[in-house]
Amino acid sequence: MLRNLWGPGDVASYFGIPVQTVYQWRHKKYGPPCRKIGRHLRYKPEEVESWFNSLEA
Repeated sequence: MLRNLWGPGDVASYFGIPVQTVYQWRHKKYGPPCRKIGRHLRYKPEEVESWFNSLEA
């Protein structure tokens, strides 16, 4: 069963950044993986956390 999926606003809130930065990351092929459902971007919270943990300190 899927946990609730996050939208760009949820990802921005998680990182404490502007939502526009999340859209810029996607445009630059950077950031956590996401999927497009219709015209909406959705993120799996565990993938967002995993991506963050993979960044070098």
